[in-house]
Amino acid sequence: MEPTDGRGQLLAISDLHIGYPENRALVERMHPTSGEDWLLVAGDVAETVADVRWALELLAGRFRKVIWAPGNHELWTHKNDSLTLRGVERYDHLVAVCRELGVITPEDPYPVWEGPGGPAAVAPLFLLYDYSFLPQGCTTKEQGLEYAHGTGIVCTDEFLLHPDPYPSREAWCRARVAETERRLEEIPGDLSTVLVNHYPLDRHPTDVLRYPEFAMWCGTDLTSDWHRRFRVACMVYGHLHIPRTTHHEGVRFEEVSVGYPREWGPRPEPPGRLRRILPMEVREGVRGSASGIGRGGGGLRR
Repeated sequence: MEPTDGRGQLLAISDLHIGYPENRALVERMHPTSGEDWLLVAGDVAETVADVRWALELLAGRFRKVIWAPGNHELWTHKNDSLTLRGVERYDHLVAVCRELGVITPEDPYPVWEGPGGPAAVAPLFLLYDYSFLPQGCTTKEQGLEYAHGTGIVCTDEFLLHPDPYPSREAWCRARVAETERRLEEIPGDLSTVLVNHYPLDRHPTDVLRYPEFAMWCGTDLTSDWHRRFRVACMVYGHLHIPRTTHHEGVRFEEVSVGYPREWGPRPEPPGRLRRILPMEVREGVRGSASGIGRGGGGLRR
């Protein structure tokens, strides 16, 4: 564990999607409130390694510490990226880029937030999904995918996120879950935790999706009790593009995504606002909305 003294705030953001000029401009305007602030980045920075590097390097130069967990978009082998690595090799390359920039990754020792609201071990996670969040009435991945193809809501991961050398994305997910579970069990029992993952650790945040079938690409039932087991003060996630606060079995879940410009209109707050994780932020009446989910085929790109 890597303790760090200081005050400041533990802040979070995700789904920066800086391939959009409007999103890149938001990142350019992001600044800490003090020299002691940490920033959690819960995935989907961009599709190309060059863009991921640009954003994380900029943020690492401003915040005391930046902690990154990968989203699905960073793992795509995209036609616009000159780097054609797939699967584990691509993830390992991104980890190497982060380490070069001084950004904490899921492969590094978990730092301890000692500021207000702490101490808490901050654990960035890389877990993927295993198709266990199935549509109602489906009992197998095959049935779920058939239903999704019938509705036209199929995640782009099916074409661009390769699991090599694992035989499937769900096999990669199960391997990541097992290794991460082992590491979380090693956190001292007197520390609370902040778990940072691109996907929610429990299915309940997907209940408001406009297209429920998209939940298949949003997590795994294997982590459904982690918020209880690992003394979680806050579970930070993105991916759904529904920024909001929920509570599940007494644990706070914070969705911190920026999302796409076309989704910003119905939201009660301006896009790009850094969400405060610790000390806990009191935000009366802001629960989020599913009104933009999947509009214009948006669900196809998450």
